[in-house]
Amino acid sequence: MESADRFFPLIGLARAAADARSRSFSGSLGTLTLSVKMEGGHYTFVEAHTDQVGESRLDKNVKRFFNAVHRLADPRHTIEAGY
Repeated sequence: MESADRFFPLIGLARAAADARSRSFSGSLGTLTLSVKMEGGHYTFVEAHTDQVGESRLDKNVKRFFNAVHRLADPRHTIEAGY
């Protein structure tokens, strides 16, 4: 959640709501709801929902955020094309 609090204001989204395991951000790009829940072992499930359709700028930035979070957990992580 700390990473989200730093990342999303940089792209113009303001935090609209927050609790220990979720955040809501909104701005000119749209609205984003982000939540986390603990899974078995050391895994954390991070889920994001936007109010945008298709491949919006907000959706692309959410993907960038997920890659940044993955790199925090595993600095060797590299982005690979899915095609």
